[in-house]
Amino acid sequence: MQGKKDYQEKLFIRFQLSDYVPADNFYRRLKSILDLNFVYDTTSKYYGTEGQKSIDPVVFFKLMLVGYLENLNSDRRIIATSRMRMDILYFIGYDLDEELPWHSTLSRTRQLYGEEEFTAVFKQVLKKCIDAGLVAGKRQAIDSAFVKANAAMSSLVEREIMNDAATYGKQLDDHNDEAPAGDIPDENTKPKPRKNAKVDKKANSKRYSPSDPDARLSVKPGKTTRLNYSAHVSVDTQNHVITHIQAFHADKGDAPCLPEILTHVAGNLKDNGMEIEDVLADTGYSGEAALLFLAGNHIKGFIPNRPGCQSRESRQGFSYDGEQDRYVCPEGKYLTFHNFKKAENDNTHKIYRTSVKDCRDCPLKSTCANLQGFKVFKDSVAKDLYIEMHERMQTRQGSKARKVRQSTVEPVLGTLINFTGMKQVNTKGLELANKCMIMAAIAYNLKKLVNGIPAKIRRRKRKLPGNHSDAVINTLSACLLKIANILTAFSIDYKSKWPNNHLLCNLIIQPF
Repeated sequence: MQGKKDYQEKLFIRFQLSDYVPADNFYRRLKSILDLNFVYDTTSKYYGTEGQKSIDPVVFFKLMLVGYLENLNSDRRIIATSRMRMDILYFIGYDLDEELPWHSTLSRTRQLYGEEEFTAVFKQVLKKCIDAGLVAGKRQAIDSAFVKANAAMSSLVEREIMNDAATYGKQLDDHNDEAPAGDIPDENTKPKPRKNAKVDKKANSKRYSPSDPDARLSVKPGKTTRLNYSAHVSVDTQNHVITHIQAFHADKGDAPCLPEILTHVAGNLKDNGMEIEDVLADTGYSGEAALLFLAGNHIKGFIPNRPGCQSRESRQGFSYDGEQDRYVCPEGKYLTFHNFKKAENDNTHKIYRTSVKDCRDCPLKSTCANLQGFKVFKDSVAKDLYIEMHERMQTRQGSKARKVRQSTVEPVLGTLINFTGMKQVNTKGLELANKCMIMAAIAYNLKKLVNGIPAKIRRRKRKLPGNHSDAVINTLSACLLKIANILTAFSIDYKSKWPNNHLLCNLIIQPF
């Protein structure tokens, strides 16, 4: 007999969300391990004692997490999706008949809270990951990616030229890290462009977006030029947990950002009794500031050098005398250390030069000396660190570090951009962009914490020698010893029975 369902809405119903959200649901498991009650104390300074009540700070942060966990890049969509999902309502602590906050409340609260509130939540989640054994802390992989700003190319306008030269120069300094247009630095003092960037270096000093002045023009090969921010991520190589994330201007090079990134990473790990030993990064992070910071903090870096920084032999025909700290030209003249010179990209160079007298009668003067009549070399003060880094990257450990970096931080960046709502920020300004990236990193780490280590990684870890390697060796030795005893007894027994058996007679058991 065919059935037919008749539906009539009930006026009264007994309903509890906890009865209809499965025990293995992600948000139910997340609710049981995520405790954000500490934000009541840290955010109390933003509120007075009178007036209407604000959104619950815990509810605000949970709604923000929902946006990144569900890859929703809109406050309106966060509220709309949460209203339709029983598991999300259970997670944020709302019933079916309760009205959710307005989407504009999320935007205003995001602007109200400082970065330190978002960082405190990130550190709390990171601590839980460390307590769960997901973070080793010793080796960190660092990389960056462009994140689209919330500003259109059509909003670009020309910067106004002020009549006051000093005011105009200050404006350029505030919005541009490049050298002024009137200066033409030589090849050694030229500011290093951001990796893969082919946009006009002076474009950001000429044009900007009034809707988001912190956004910068940048481009990657095969992509169109657009207004971006640069997201730098530090990932622990053990289980791919994010230990720090930060937003920078897109036209700023990677190398100058590394000291600030590692300072934050070291602080996050030090709070949990951990220290960094190795840092893995790509060529974009190779720079004087980065290498000096690594050497000063006794951190071993694995960063491929830029072309021309591998050794001192790149200057054809000239040899370097390390004992006297000087170069020797093909004619036997010396380029001795003369002075230090500060470059416009904040690098410091050591100047080596000959005297006018040495080059006066040289047959190569026309092709070798400068217009003043002497030869000049400029070396970075970190030249020896560049050479040491190049030699380290040629070793087997350096080759392995390159592969580990590629398999660790690059998939994390891809996940953040494609599945965790970080393809484009929905805010204006560098500070708010940094808050968005921090929340995306929190959502990523929470997925790791709730779901645990993937089975594939667990199997791979079981195959690798770990803390029980001594026990494995002892077990194998005991097995080999038993086999040796059996073979010895076998040879003695059968030698007495078949003395003409040359194979058994010659059987010699080597002691283990």
